[in-house]
Amino acid sequence: MKNNRLVNRVHVNRFVFIIGLLLFLVIITRLIYLNLSPNIDGINLKEFAKNRNTTKETLYATRGTIYDFNGEVLAQTVDSYTLIAYLDESRSKNYTKPQHVVDKEETAKKLSTVIDMPEDRILKILNQKGLYQVEFGLAGKGLTQLQKEAIEKLDLCGIDFIAESKRYYPNLDFASYTLGYVKTNEDNEMVGEMGIESYYNEELTGTNGSLEYQVDASGYKLINSNESPEIRIDKIDGNDIYLTIDTNVQLIIERALNTYFEESKATSGIFVVADAKTGKILASASRPSFDPNIKNITNYIDPLVSIAFEPGSTMKTYTYMTALEKGVYKGDDTYMSGTMELSGYKIKDWNNVGWGEVTFDFGYMQSSNIGVANLVTRYITKEDLESYLKKLGFGSKTGIELPGEVSGQIKFKYDIEVANASFGQGITTTPIQHIKALTSISNDGYLLNPTIVDKIVDSNTGKVIYKSKTQKGKKVAEITTVNKIKDLMDTVVNNTQGTGNIYHMDEYQIIGKTGTAQILNPNTGTYYSGDTAAIKSFEGMYPKDNPKYIFYIALERSINNTMPSMIKSMIKDIETYYNLTSIEANNNTYIIDNFLNKDVEIVKNTLNIKGINYEIIGDGNKVINQYPLKGSSVNGKVLLLTNSKNKVVPNVIGYSRKTLINLANLLNIDYNIEGNGYVESYTVDVDENNNPIKINAILKDKEYLN
Repeated sequence: MKNNRLVNRVHVNRFVFIIGLLLFLVIITRLIYLNLSPNIDGINLKEFAKNRNTTKETLYATRGTIYDFNGEVLAQTVDSYTLIAYLDESRSKNYTKPQHVVDKEETAKKLSTVIDMPEDRILKILNQKGLYQVEFGLAGKGLTQLQKEAIEKLDLCGIDFIAESKRYYPNLDFASYTLGYVKTNEDNEMVGEMGIESYYNEELTGTNGSLEYQVDASGYKLINSNESPEIRIDKIDGNDIYLTIDTNVQLIIERALNTYFEESKATSGIFVVADAKTGKILASASRPSFDPNIKNITNYIDPLVSIAFEPGSTMKTYTYMTALEKGVYKGDDTYMSGTMELSGYKIKDWNNVGWGEVTFDFGYMQSSNIGVANLVTRYITKEDLESYLKKLGFGSKTGIELPGEVSGQIKFKYDIEVANASFGQGITTTPIQHIKALTSISNDGYLLNPTIVDKIVDSNTGKVIYKSKTQKGKKVAEITTVNKIKDLMDTVVNNTQGTGNIYHMDEYQIIGKTGTAQILNPNTGTYYSGDTAAIKSFEGMYPKDNPKYIFYIALERSINNTMPSMIKSMIKDIETYYNLTSIEANNNTYIIDNFLNKDVEIVKNTLNIKGINYEIIGDGNKVINQYPLKGSSVNGKVLLLTNSKNKVVPNVIGYSRKTLINLANLLNIDYNIEGNGYVESYTVDVDENNNPIKINAILKDKEYLN
């Protein structure tokens, strides 16, 4: 009996041993497999472990800045802020000062003075139940640094901000179609829309970087070591774009439009100014406009390059040039004005009756339709006209650095179509094409391609990676043709019988050509009726003998012709800005002296004698810096910084943008400018010693003398 028990025990122990051995072998096999195999159940364990303990951050590239020709910021990426309010009382636990909104009525009252939201609406948001924090809709988003600082000064409990980047356009609706705007995509990246923002989106965007590092189980970053290396790929910020736009000239034509456009009752308008010798666009403004900060856009099409319309009588200039270049034009030849029959159609002069038998020179001055109709029937062919118009760039894109450019249409087949084309009907052109064609007249017969980008700079290195170069261009007209056309354009403006005599200014030698074109109804294929159903335009240059500026202006459906007032305003302001004629003090041209290290009282006496406006900055007795510098013509206020122990900001009400910026530079302090024109109000930020560190100014379009 005892032996049977022993045998059974041996059998059981052997069975347990075998089972245990099998389990051990299974475990060992599994361990070996886990150690040797990179993948378990389709998962790479090394990568899984690495990802579980690795954090990767995106280092966002800063979008490049857009500057004007002089380095003034037109578009930049800045910090913006979203206003939030904490409502949950638990947030204040363990704090001596409340970290949530306590007095909701007082908070609503004070916030309403800064953000664009009424007090009762703010209070309604603050009174919501069961929420940890709240925001304030559009009124609380995109706040500027100035608005943030103003709210912080209210010293309200439970108020905080979420910082983010946004695109900021400091001049508001200034050159909006040229600049364009940006929108944010699903990856929280800025994408350019319209204008330079779109055309150079890739160059402006840059390349994001990344930062990859190890964290512990609690999410804290491990110290960088061989065991936990930090992997960094630096971001590459976007390139900076410098335009040919001159902020001061842009302000000049924006001011002209602001002053006279509403009076014209026009539905839209375009005004562009370019350098006559380079083709560089100095300014381009249109109405309606929009503020790219808030995107209050009613029309997404840039009138400068993307709208082609029948140009009207401005095309007569180029019909006359066709005849001159062919060598068949004789200004003293005559024709009978008024009306003429052509292929069963009747063509009329704009006054319906004409001026009897007149010369072709007289016909140009009077903008006679019958005059150019006779040119194309007697002296030049359809092929002559079409070829020369295309040679000047009509019917083709100019290639200017703006998106959405259209080519217009220069097509005509039948005699009546050729006649219509000779005075700008039945064909379509764009304003930028007229600027290009005008360069052939202002540049002694050489055609220039218009440009709006001066240079592109690598913002990471400061290296210029692209610089525009003015090339002489293609010769399209002989100097005799150019001189004759200038003389004809001169009669339009400066002869009392010229159609453009309303543009005449005694002291300035403007030359140009008027234009009026009916507006085609695209649905019926016929022209709208009525005196105001037209696009009125004027293209010209200044001064005649050696043109420096060419310009084109057009208004659609204007009731009052305010274009002459706009042109005259522009010419006067540009004359002053660029000193095209000498600026005199007491009948003598005054060039600024070097006043550095000179006695303040002596300098004041010198300037008083010359009748020069100046500002003494500080109470020192010596001049240590000045604006303008030696050798500059006096054109506004002279700023003189003294050796005062304390920096002093004078009263800057009425200062122009340019003068204000130069004041800040003299004082070596920052500035923040909103709006266009002249300083209407301002504040000065100071440090703990009450020294100024920043000027914050709001500019308005007013005629301050500076």
